[in-house]
Amino acid sequence: MIDLHTHTIFSDGELIPGELARRAEIIGYKAICITDHGDESTMYFILENVLRFVQKHGHFYNINILAGIELTHIPPALIGGMVEEARKAGAQVVVMHGETPVEPVSPGTNLAAIEAGVDILAHPGLITKEEVMLAAEKGVALEITTRGGHSYTNGHVAALARKYGAKLVINNDAHAPRDLVDKDLRKTIALGAGLTVEEYRQAGANAWEIVQRCMKS
Repeated sequence: MIDLHTHTIFSDGELIPGELARRAEIIGYKAICITDHGDESTMYFILENVLRFVQKHGHFYNINILAGIELTHIPPALIGGMVEEARKAGAQVVVMHGETPVEPVSPGTNLAAIEAGVDILAHPGLITKEEVMLAAEKGVALEITTRGGHSYTNGHVAALARKYGAKLVINNDAHAPRDLVDKDLRKTIALGAGLTVEEYRQAGANAWEIVQRCMKS
């Protein structure tokens, strides 16, 4: 299991990075990425502190830990610049808080994020076929999420990704210990979204590809 979308007390999560990593390790995750919600006001603070934790303590855990950011409620016109700044600030994985059906995310966020080349577009809601086609072209992974509410449109995302060849990853969007689902529930949610067993496995391989790319850089 790999989870490239998690939160700590640096945004709206319940755990410090060390406890999040330990709990994920015990449940059986192979890798996690800490991706707290950030905008211009908090992104640099988050990355500085998470990178410090990963660099100084990460190797003591039997799990790969990456430092990332979830750019959240960024005006679409500013997303390209924020993605560039996040990478300069050390973000190994850049996630974009997509147009979920349960929050007032600005229309145009999905498209701007894909055009900017984020690594993962989280809970993209009723993403359009044109956006999915562009995600496939640019190698942006679309998220199937285990998190309630955001998961309402998982089936739509899965169907369009299959039709137009976009990559999928499966993430928890974990904010609390209970959000780190075990392998059985993770698989059930993925298959419930319409993924085949092979597509479920490929989503895991897509996530591991991102981890490997980050570990090499």
